[in-house]
Amino acid sequence: MSEMSNEQSLLKINNIKTHFFTKRGIVPAVDGVTIEIPSGKIIGIVGESGCGKSVTSLSVLGLLQRPGKTVEGSIEFNGRNLLQLNKTQMRKLRGNEISMIFQEPMTSLNPVYTVGKQVSEAITIHENISKEEAKSKVIEIFKNVGIPEAEKRFNAYPHQLSGGLRQRVMIGMAMSCSPKLLIADEPTTALDVTIEAQILHLMRELRDKNHTSIMMITHNLGVVAEICDYVYVMYAGKVMEQADINELFEKPCHPYTEGLMRSIPRIHSKNTRLYSIKGVVPNLLKLPKGCRFSSRCDKATKKCFTQEPELYKIDKNHSVRCFLYENGVRQ
Repeated sequence: MSEMSNEQSLLKINNIKTHFFTKRGIVPAVDGVTIEIPSGKIIGIVGESGCGKSVTSLSVLGLLQRPGKTVEGSIEFNGRNLLQLNKTQMRKLRGNEISMIFQEPMTSLNPVYTVGKQVSEAITIHENISKEEAKSKVIEIFKNVGIPEAEKRFNAYPHQLSGGLRQRVMIGMAMSCSPKLLIADEPTTALDVTIEAQILHLMRELRDKNHTSIMMITHNLGVVAEICDYVYVMYAGKVMEQADINELFEKPCHPYTEGLMRSIPRIHSKNTRLYSIKGVVPNLLKLPKGCRFSSRCDKATKKCFTQEPELYKIDKNHSVRCFLYENGVRQ
């Protein structure tokens, strides 16, 4: 990312293509995506469901299940290309240097083990410490992530905890080995707004204390505005716009980003109906020619239906994939 090249990068995703090889054909879930995460920064990846956000994160961690495979590009973490590491090397990296908070903690936590045992196991795998030392560390972690009665909760099973507490356990587990990179996939989905605010505050604190970089994957622009430094807007497997957080909200350029912004409920709005972008995300097996957003775009011209736009740089920290900005300024 040339826009942020003046800062030291922890993760560089360079033009990756992750495809799913199905009986019906090849699904290009991630198609030429480049993302860079500087050390100690929180980067947001936003877009509708099915745009490739989660597949991008699973590509980084090497957790893609068959028939998915990253077929092109590189993923450099601290100067190492993760796509060239074997399974043992990736296992050492996961949970230790790179951690992930998954979307739904109830399906990510094992229901037959106590949460304390699960977090302890994550620590003992990567650190040479005794079970008692691990238990003390877990209780301290639980306290740090705001879990009340941490000693008591250590012996609780996932079903005995609320959604907010389970998410805190997941964050505690992800942060247990002080990773350099934290990937958070919709970490506040299905949580009420007060718990959401606490979780975001907690993540910001962890970033400030440990200088941890965070990749925040979400469809919630409110979350992005609250916590991120820089944002990538994805649609149908491609980055449509990337910008500094303030610039994106002050001057959204891509028609898709503008549509997402208009979809945000506003207290003082007199409209009785929420705005919604017309149409649906295209079938990745039958992608349209030209711009992938053309069939849903009010500003589309003939060119948009036949040619695919590049990512045009319009400012130091702002690029957009739209022919309206082909010459660097809006046409």
